[in-house]
Amino acid sequence: MTDPHPAVRTGDSSAVLDARYGRTGRSRKPLLIGVIGVLAVGALVWLLWVANLSANPPVASRLIGFQITSPTSATATIQVDRSKSVEAQCRLQAKAADFSIVGEITVTVTPDSPRQQSVEATLTTQRAATAVVLVGCTTADARRPN
Repeated sequence: MTDPHPAVRTGDSSAVLDARYGRTGRSRKPLLIGVIGVLAVGALVWLLWVANLSANPPVASRLIGFQITSPTSATATIQVDRSKSVEAQCRLQAKAADFSIVGEITVTVTPDSPRQQSVEATLTTQRAATAVVLVGCTTADARRPN
């Protein structure tokens, strides 16, 4: 009878299997952990970048008030705050009792005007409006209304 493999004598069956199937002792676990770590850091950097852009828009606006002045007109006052002197386009809509849009206007805030200002706009309506809604303001860099 032949002598068993030295690893069998010591009770190390994984060493026997490694010798039988030609496996080396190197594991891919460190490589996998490294790839996952790089992906996680990249995702975190992207998330922080998007959060910073969303938290600091170049223009912010809010509707201060509105008044229905006649069956064919409405006046609104908006507050426009810009972080830098850029041109802003602010869109307002007049809505009827059935929520349909009966009037719309885009107000341009010029770059040389004050960064924080109140702007009054008069909307011409097709029929009687019951409310004026501020859709938001955009700049050339930020096309999503704020």
